[in-house]
Amino acid sequence: MGRQLFTALNQSAPISPLTEDCPGLTIEQAYRIQQHLIDLRLARGERIIGKKIGVTSQPVMDMLGVNQPDFGQLTDAMVVEQGTSVAMGTLIQPKAEGEIAFILKHDLAGPGVTVADVLRATEGVMACFEIVDSRIRDWKIKIQDTVADNASCGVIVLGDRLVDPRKLDLYTTGMVLEKNGRVVGCGAGAASMGSPVIAVAWLANTLGRLGMSLKAGEVILSGALSAMVPVIAGDNLRVSIAGIGGCSVRFD
Repeated sequence: MGRQLFTALNQSAPISPLTEDCPGLTIEQAYRIQQHLIDLRLARGERIIGKKIGVTSQPVMDMLGVNQPDFGQLTDAMVVEQGTSVAMGTLIQPKAEGEIAFILKHDLAGPGVTVADVLRATEGVMACFEIVDSRIRDWKIKIQDTVADNASCGVIVLGDRLVDPRKLDLYTTGMVLEKNGRVVGCGAGAASMGSPVIAVAWLANTLGRLGMSLKAGEVILSGALSAMVPVIAGDNLRVSIAGIGGCSVRFD
């Protein structure tokens, strides 16, 4: 199944839900499929640069019938520089999310990682876009589908301002998301598991139970602060996060 997803990624062509072909697929098996997909990407020269946290809001958990988030892995091939455009031909059914990205200066290895540990280990935070893009046709996903599909990672766009998170209240920090000059989303840090810092601590502890850790220099996407926004060619998006800064992206 990892090979199927890899082919879908390369050909920008969706496949049917894995849970239709394999109704008994478990979340644990889905993570093994995810790792196979990542291994195939690494084998062609990509490298891991961080992680993303998904399914961080209660409405999305309710939609997928779960009570916890999931995670995916970021590679250097997923990064699009701010000021350049995202080529729609490389994606299938993209949607944009405004998020807060954490840049680590120290390793974080769970279990037992606290919010204070996350803040000590963080070099800074910045505004970012995650462009999620399911390889599953029509976004007909269950939690096992999105986990296997590397948490529906597409591409990421990072802002250009790094801010010390200890000088912010990341719980109340507000976000505004604009598309083509019109506000299409608003949210606050609390939308991601109560706080983006809590989300990163959850990730470090979850990875620790799997024998993995977060590394110094990695980028950690802490979860969407409002609903996903569908995008098409010609769209211009900007996210602004109070006290942190902004990030913009366009689609061709």
